[in-house]
Amino acid sequence: MAMRLRTLLGDHPGTTALKNGSTRSDLVAFDFAQYSPTNKGFKPMVREGAFDISEMAIVTYLMAKSFGKPMVLLPDVVLARFQHGHALYNANAGKLGPRDLNGKRVGIRSFTTTTGAWLRGILANDYGVDLDSIDWVTFEDAHVAEFVDTTRRAPAGKQIVQMLIDGELDAVLGEKSDHPDLKPLFADVAAEEKAWFGKHGVVPINHMVVVSRRLSEEHPDAVREVHRLLAESAAVSPAAPRFTTDEMQRSLELIIGYSAQQKLIPHALSADELFDDVTRALR
Repeated sequence: MAMRLRTLLGDHPGTTALKNGSTRSDLVAFDFAQYSPTNKGFKPMVREGAFDISEMAIVTYLMAKSFGKPMVLLPDVVLARFQHGHALYNANAGKLGPRDLNGKRVGIRSFTTTTGAWLRGILANDYGVDLDSIDWVTFEDAHVAEFVDTTRRAPAGKQIVQMLIDGELDAVLGEKSDHPDLKPLFADVAAEEKAWFGKHGVVPINHMVVVSRRLSEEHPDAVREVHRLLAESAAVSPAAPRFTTDEMQRSLELIIGYSAQQKLIPHALSADELFDDVTRALR
């Protein structure tokens, strides 16, 4: 009989075949948890070990690993994208570009979001922004309870995009909006993304998949089968993220460096340290 695994996995191009059952296995079966959006399930995974298999924001995983949470990374990317289009400012207050953010009020859902970490890394390393000079305004706690968040919390009931529209914030990260007053912080998003890719040669990874340490230690064959199924499901979708081993390594090394720079983790790790002996062999 197939081993049933508690699973958190969002609806992505690369997970469709797995979730609709067209990619299946005799060894493992999936009991899919329902969270909308999927990232609401990251907190119970990190804090309670709620799932055997879980989609996971890469920065949340890095932070969880730094606090010894019993999870192991699989080399399976389910969400990756360029980040430049997820930053806005209010044009009513005058033109604002990325180099103008020093000393400004910048909103972000949580200081520890992966999109936020990527964007802050881009701002600091490509535009010379002093991240410590910014008045960060946040709306949610970190998924990892042990992380000490020193940012300023928005007043109860406030909404991030509305605060930008109302002039209570100068810019926001991690958001999109079609409001006519709100414009991209990076004026030519497509050109910025192309230049960034030319410099780094990678697409930023947002979400990968983790398994519980117990599952990896006690049922390595099941973990290998989960990876096979994820890879097979991704292979049938042209829209699924595609990473060579080297591309994944470079993307992971970059976000590890950004996360350490921003003190989300105490020190940089090697990409190899994110895997264990079972999952490292699957790369």
